[in-house]
Order: sequence, then structure tokens, then C-alpha cells
Amino acid sequence: MNPAMLSVTPSSSSSASTPALFSPFINPSPLRLTPSSLSLPSRRRVRVSVPRNSADVSPPDDSAASAAPPATTTSVFGERKELTGIQPLVDGLSPPLRLASSAVILAGAVAAGYGLGLRFGGNRNLALGGAAAMGAAGGAMVYALNAAVPEVAAASLHNYVAGFDDPGAVKKEEIEQIAKKYGVSKTDQVFSAELAELYCRFVSSVLPPGSEDLKGNEVETIINFKNALGIDDPDAAAMHMEIGRRIFRQRLETGDRDGDVEQRRAFQKLVYVSSLVFGQASSFLLPWKRVFKVTDSQVEISIRDNAQRLYASKLKSVGRDIDAEQLVNLRESQLSYKLSDELAEDLFRNHTRKLIEGNISVALDILKTRTKAATGLKQVVEEIDVILAFNDKLISLKNHADADRFARGVGPVSVLGGEYASDRKMDDLKLLYRVYVTDALSGGQMEDSKVASLNQLKNIFGLGKRESEAITLEVTSKVYRKRLSQAVSGGDLEVADSKAAFLQNLCEELHFDPLKAKEIHEEIYRQKLQQCIADGELSEANVKSLLRLRVMLCIPEQTIEAAHADICGGLFEKVVKDAIASGIDGYDMDVRKAVRKAAHGLKLSREAAMSIASKAVRKIFVTYVKRARSSDNRTESAKELKKMIAFNSLVVTELVADIKGESSDIKPEEAVKVEEKKQVDEDDEWDEEEWESLESLKKVKPGEELDAKIGKPGQSEITLKDDLPLRERTDLYKTYLLYCLTGEVTRIPFGAQITTKKDDSEFVFLSQLGNILGLTVKEIVDVHRGLAEQAFRQQAEVILADGQLTKARVEQLDEVQKQVGLPAEYAQKVIKNITTTKMAAALETAVARGRLNLKQIRELKEANVEIDSMISEKLRENLFKKTIDEIFSSGTGEFDEVEVYEKIPADLNINVDKAKGVVHELARSRLSNSLIQAVALLRQRNRAGVVSALNDMLASDKAVPAEPMTWEVPEELSDLFTIYMRSDPAPEKLSRLQYLLGLSDSTAAALRDVKDQVLSVGAEEEEFAF
Repeated sequence: MNPAMLSVTPSSSSSASTPALFSPFINPSPLRLTPSSLSLPSRRRVRVSVPRNSADVSPPDDSAASAAPPATTTSVFGERKELTGIQPLVDGLSPPLRLASSAVILAGAVAAGYGLGLRFGGNRNLALGGAAAMGAAGGAMVYALNAAVPEVAAASLHNYVAGFDDPGAVKKEEIEQIAKKYGVSKTDQVFSAELAELYCRFVSSVLPPGSEDLKGNEVETIINFKNALGIDDPDAAAMHMEIGRRIFRQRLETGDRDGDVEQRRAFQKLVYVSSLVFGQASSFLLPWKRVFKVTDSQVEISIRDNAQRLYASKLKSVGRDIDAEQLVNLRESQLSYKLSDELAEDLFRNHTRKLIEGNISVALDILKTRTKAATGLKQVVEEIDVILAFNDKLISLKNHADADRFARGVGPVSVLGGEYASDRKMDDLKLLYRVYVTDALSGGQMEDSKVASLNQLKNIFGLGKRESEAITLEVTSKVYRKRLSQAVSGGDLEVADSKAAFLQNLCEELHFDPLKAKEIHEEIYRQKLQQCIADGELSEANVKSLLRLRVMLCIPEQTIEAAHADICGGLFEKVVKDAIASGIDGYDMDVRKAVRKAAHGLKLSREAAMSIASKAVRKIFVTYVKRARSSDNRTESAKELKKMIAFNSLVVTELVADIKGESSDIKPEEAVKVEEKKQVDEDDEWDEEEWESLESLKKVKPGEELDAKIGKPGQSEITLKDDLPLRERTDLYKTYLLYCLTGEVTRIPFGAQITTKKDDSEFVFLSQLGNILGLTVKEIVDVHRGLAEQAFRQQAEVILADGQLTKARVEQLDEVQKQVGLPAEYAQKVIKNITTTKMAAALETAVARGRLNLKQIRELKEANVEIDSMISEKLRENLFKKTIDEIFSSGTGEFDEVEVYEKIPADLNINVDKAKGVVHELARSRLSNSLIQAVALLRQRNRAGVVSALNDMLASDKAVPAEPMTWEVPEELSDLFTIYMRSDPAPEKLSRLQYLLGLSDSTAAALRDVKDQVLSVGAEEEEFAF
């Protein structure tokens, strides 16, 4: 067998292992390799963590070996490669020696062939043939020797790298020395393929399995190893893509969900590490989107998620003793991880929040499991102090001069967004805040530093202003009460020169709101007052004790009165309600004594006692009113009102007298004088004549006999003036007034009824009802007068049904006026109102039917008839439009601007600007219509009609100046001008008509010259000359 063929056998036998590294999916161009040149020795038949395609099935443990972290360098780069065949010989030859040996072998082979051919052949030709044959064999041997050099160099490279326990110790110079030793270039296909294989194995070993996170040093390690190998970025990027293909195929081959998630995470880590290794060049060196059909957003998510995990693992080393150097390192790590500032800030804040959450959890555990020993609370406060110290450090670092170089997110901490942000956990935070406030006030005062700490703690816990203030107020109030009690019992407050200054100083020491302190003082006073009135009245000793407490606590007078009105008033209100509930028959001497005792024994002011009694009495009054309104008829309603009047006289009047400490036995005449004086004071404008003018009103003021018969008058201080609206009060008064006027109506079977007249004593009850309802004299008079007007109006409308007022009807109306007792002036108003209404209806009808013109309107105004109220504005506008239309169609050619724009709108009381608009609109319409009408009359040979139509056109032109008009037949315009000229018009009208018809001066002059000749033919010819 030819030795040269044997020497190349290893290379041919190693070609089967080549697809293990270069699958059909990889782009061979970056490595500058072709399938025919991928011939590697049999030493490549080792287990490696490199990709495999579907055609090259590796042993079952290959994938497991590639996923497991490397324990030794053997599992990373494989075992050392042994030299076989001619390779040991090549390894021992240097490039110059190898070259010399090749020359010697070739020369020796040629010489040997020549010698053998000459010896055995016997001639020169056979010698040359032998030399050629042996030269070919020697050339093959030399070729085999040189062809094995790259393989030997690759094996030497592999053994060099695999010989290091730490691949990071590989040096670029040593690798270059290996290439130089064998005289090969790094771009040599076999040598470059070995470099790529080593790099691929190393990258696969550095990347952690899918379930593990990156450690942060992978990028630097890969870059250092890549630089040590001296591999180019395109070749290295191809290996990254090949690793990605392997992971992608494993993901497709994985059958379970967990394996799919693991491979997905492994692929994401590869994408992230590769983007950091190649930097900005990764966008075109790593075509993830084209090869693996992933989107840009998925690539960004891979980079973002892994950067977050790396930064989060970096943050684990940050504790509560963080300093500026750590923050600078964090910032540098963030930039190297390609993490955005927003995400870095969120991660840093989450980390600091978890740190304080640890302290909070410890504090809560201590607080919830503590006993009564004070050491537990002390430990809780210490944990909170740790949180505050950490927060202060972060704030100081935020304000540092080099804060721009620090990690993002440095600032005050907060539990918002974390475990303790829920409503359920917020109660625990409030509990801790309460403990810290209690500890801050444990010395009896609040220091300024504690105030600042509490404010920070509020922000850290995310408590609202209202929540924190409520907790602080509750704790501080207890401490304030305790110190106030000590000051009172010890006598410090009583001997103080200024009680207000003492209390103010106490509030300042506790940082307590003085207004809240005033509320506490009031509460203390109220408690003391309730103790003093336990027996139903205030003794002199109690009064002095309350006065002393009031002085010490600096409680204002109005607050004292409000407290007495509330507490003492509550007791008094109960007594008053019991007295009222006793009713008319039960209000005896015992009840009166109880009322007097409560009114005077509780030391209530008269105004306060009356206010309480008024509230209770008015509720009873309102009950009577509701019954009256819900009654079936007026008689039943009046009876309920009468019960209310009796209740007022027999119960309420006595109650008011007992409260005032006066006697209710006042003579009737005195009561009447007091009532009359009150009414006169309220309404001075109502004199005695007003009362005497109405018959029903005069009966409200009864004489002495009725006063003696009725008895003592009712009180008038408690009324329903503020409880019922005026309309409802006047309706109730009117109901009882009708009852007084008509009497009691009793219904009997078969639909009949019997009316029982009442005497004038009912009017005295009516007067008392007016007092209960709180009606003034003017309001009472209005009710009586309104009722009289209503009765008078009903009969007057029958008498004046047609609106005509005759002498007989006047006498009849006077008689009705006397019967109902209505004053004459009000009767005249009613009569005028009726006649005016009737007249307004007639005027509306006349205007609508066109039977009323402007002249008649002016006559009505001269007769003091209010046209505005009788004729609607729309009808007045229609009348104005009709009047203007008559002016424009009168045929006179006159238009008076003052008359049209001022007088007529004033007479009809319409808007002047609106009237001008109507005039202009009618004038523009008339201008064109008048010319058409004039031509039509011209053709009908109506001379007078033509002149009238032209005059209307001139009148419209005066209202709205027009431009010269055009006509299809100019001769007809000349005829119009001629006819109008013969009517002897005013020169200015004729001149304006010439302008409107568009006639030139020469044409007009010619028409004037022939005006006498045109009609000379007489009656036997045509009347008009055209």
C-alpha cells in the first residue's frame, strides 16, 4: 500500500465527526469553511457539548452532559488528543527542518528512481522513468507530511487549552506561538475550526442551565477567553447562533412543559449574554429574528429579564450599612447589564422595601407575642429606630454631591407596593405607629426630633394625614389628660399666675393642638356637670366647684352656656315633655312645681328654658296642624285647630308662666292691651282705619264682655312662625276664619245639611290662632281682605259679565261691597281688573280680525288704557307691519321717518331696532313689486294706477335707497316716466324716478319736449301712446 495514502487516512476517517460541529443549519461563510475541507482526525471522536443535527445522533448522555455544569476541564474541552501515524513525526519537525526534509525526500526519491531505472533498465530512458515514478512517490510523501501540519497544530492547540484547570489562564501569545511553531495561520481551515470548537465548548460550559440564573461574570469570562483565542467576532457570533440552534431543537424535542420553560430560559440567557459580548455589533452579527423567527420585543424581553435578575442578585449584597462606594458599583453594574434606569430604580426600591419589611416583621412578632414586660416594647422601638436610621441614610445619600453617579432609586423608603400595602396589614402598621408615639411621649413630653421621626415613619408606613393624626391625637390626649390631672390634683395649675399660659406651655411640650385641648376641657367640664346634677338640681357648692374648674381650664362663657343648655337642658326637656304629656286635665299643681323646680334649680337662663320648652310645644302644635290638614271637611279641621287653641290657653300658657316664675292670672283687659301693643309695635303702618274697614277684622278685637266670658288670654311667645311656611299658616287661619263666618255645618240624611251659626266669641279664638301661627298684623289683614275680595269678585264677575259698567251696575256693586265689608279702594281695583280683562279680550279679537288700526290705538292710549297689558307683543308687531304696508301702498309717495321709526313704535311699544328691520324688509320687497305692478297697469292703460304704483316705489326708495332698475323693454320705462311726468309731480320725485328707471338726462329731456304732442290725437285714438 502507498504510504502517502496511509498518511492521509486519519483525515478522511475524521470527516464523519465534522457534522457534530458544523451542521447544515450553520452559515459556513463566517468560518470560511466548505464541506469538502472539513476533514479532522479521529481524535475528534470525543463527547463534546456542541450542537448536533437531526442526522447525526449522539449518545443519549450528550444532552445531559452539555446541560450539566462542568466539574473539570475534561468535561469542557474533552480529553487530550493523541497523535497517530505520521503526526508524531510532523510534530517533531520545525517548519525549516520540515521544508529541508521535504526537499531531501523528494530529491532522494528522484535519485533512487533514476539509479534503479538505470541499473535494471540499462538505458537512460528507463532511468528517467524510474526517477519520475519514485519522484511522484516522494512528492506524495512530502504532501502527506505537509498536509498533516494543520491537524497537528490543531491537536497541539486542543491539548494546550485542555491542559489548564482554569480556561481563563489561556494566553493569546501562547496560541500565536503554537501557530508560529507549525507555520500555520489562524485563518487555516482546520486550525480555525479547532478555535471555533474550543470557543463553542467554553461558551456552552459558562452559560448556566435553564433553571439557574446568571452569576454576572459570564460576559467578562467569555470576552477574555475569546480574546485569548484570538477568534474573530463573526466566527464567535456563528458559534453563539449554533448554540442557539441546539437549544431551539432541544426545546422542540422536549415533551413536557417544565423542559420547555427551562430551554426557553436557556435561550433567553444566551441572547442576553451574546448581546453583551458583542455590544452594538450584535444587531447584525446575531440575526435572532431571521434565524429563529423571534420578534424584536422578545429579544428585548430576554435582555430585560436577565438584566433584572443579574441586578437583583447584585442587590442582595446591599444591606442597611450601604455606602457611596456600593452605590457607585451598583450604577456601573446596571450600565454593564444594559438595564434601564426605570427598572433599576424599581428593583432598588423593592430591595430597600424588603429590608424594612424584615424589621417590621420582627417588630410585629415581638409585639404580638410579648408579655407585660417593658422589654418587648423596647425591642419594637429599636426595630423602628433601625428603619428610621436606614431611611435617614438613604435620604442623606440622595442629597450627596455625587448622587448622579449612584444607583437609581436612592431615596426615602416606603412599604407601598409591598407586603404591608394591603388594608389588612395596614392595621399592623398603625399598631407599630401607635407604639412609637407612646414611646415618644413616655417622658411626659414630645421632643422635636421625635416629631420629625414620626413624620418620616408616617411616610414610610404610607399612613394618611388623617390616620396618623388620629393615632397621635388619641395617644397625646391620654398623656395630656394625665398631666392635666396631675397639675390639678397637685395644685400647680391653681397657683399658676396665668392659667392660660400654663395650659399653653403644656400643649407646646406635648406638641398638642390647643383646639383639641379646649375640647378636652369642655369634656371634663361636662363630666363634672353631669355628676353635679345627678339629684336633679345644682346646689351652691356645685356651682362654686364648677366655677373653680371653669377658671382653671379657661373655658369661655359661651361654651359653659352650651354645656348647661345641653346637659341641664336635657333634664329640663324631659320635665317639660312630661308636663305637656299630662294634657289639659293633668297639668295640676304637682306638675307645675316640678316645672318650676327644674327651670330654676338647674340654673338655666330664661332664654334657654324657653327655647327648650318652645321646641317641645311646637312639636305638639305641628301634630294638631297635621290632624287639621288631614280632616275630611272644613268643620273637622276647625275643631282640631280649636283643640290646639285650648291646649295653648290651658297648658302652654301655664307652662310659660311657670318657667318665667310669674302668675298666669292676668286680667283679660290687661292681656288685650299687651297684645295690642305688641301688634302695633310690629306693624306701625297699619292704623285703626284698616281694622275698622273690614267687618270680620273688627270682630277679632272683641269687647269686654267676650273677654270676661273667655277668660285669661293665651301666650304668644311660642309660635309656629319658623316651622310652617307663610302660605300654609295663612291657609290655616283662613280655614278657621271661614268657620267663624259660616258656622258649623252638620250633614243629615238624604244629602241635606244644617248650618249652625256661631257667636262672635269664635273670633277671639281666631285672634289666639293668629298668635299661635305667628302671623303679623299685616298678614292677618291680608287674609281678611283677601277673603272679602274673593267674595266680592265672584259677584262682580257675574254683574260685569259683558264688561260694560253702567250706573245701575255701579249701584249694585256698591251694595255688594257693603255686604262683604270690603274697603272701597280694593273694590275699585277688583272692578277695574274685571273690566280691563274683558276689554283686553275684545282688543285682542279686534286686532286679530283687522278691525283695530293705529288711530284707534292712539285714542285708547289717550284714554289711559294700558295697551301693553291688553294686546300681546306679537299682535302689536303684526299691527305695525300692517300699518307700514299701508304706507308703502298708499300711492302718495310720502314716507315720514320720524313717524315710522319713532312715533309708531312708541305708540305700539315695540323695539325700535326691530321695527326698522321690518320697515327695510317691506321696502325692499315693495321696490321690485311696484315696478312690476306699474308695468302691468301700463299695459292695462290705467294711468292713475301707474302713477300710484310709481309713488309706492318712491316711498319704498325713501325707506331703503335703491340702485337703478333694469327692464327687458326700455320703451316701457320711457312710457312710465312720461305718464308720471304728466301727473305734475314734485321735481325731486320726478328726478328720483328718472334715476330709478335708469333714464339718461337726454332721454328725459326729449320726453319732456314731446309730452304735449303724444296725446294730441284725443279720444278717437288710443288713450296712451306707446
